[in-house]
Amino acid sequence: MATVYFSSPIMRKNKKVTPVVGKRDALLGLAQENGVNIPHECKDGKCGSCLVEVTHLDGDHIKGAMLTDKEREGLKNIGKLSKKDSERASVGDMPPKHRLACQAIVADEDILVKFTGEPGGA
Repeated sequence: MATVYFSSPIMRKNKKVTPVVGKRDALLGLAQENGVNIPHECKDGKCGSCLVEVTHLDGDHIKGAMLTDKEREGLKNIGKLSKKDSERASVGDMPPKHRLACQAIVADEDILVKFTGEPGGA
């Protein structure tokens, strides 16, 4: 069972969330369902306002995470996806540190999701 921890300077304290098993939800939807206000505008992966930093807490047991074309383009457009990270994501299914909360699907692993509270800040 996965656990997602949300952390931001705009929150009084970190929020621990256990996603529903089998529900394929993006981080933004999970956050909203649990009262976590990640800044966002388009919810379509184009604007980059829902940028978050994801830390995988299961050590070397990182789940493969395919980037959607929208997320890949969105991260490139805001300068948060290097060529090396793009290749690692494409070839080895290794997720980059920065993700778009509206596009990143929650996997069965423990993660820490950090955001600044400013649109596009992570």
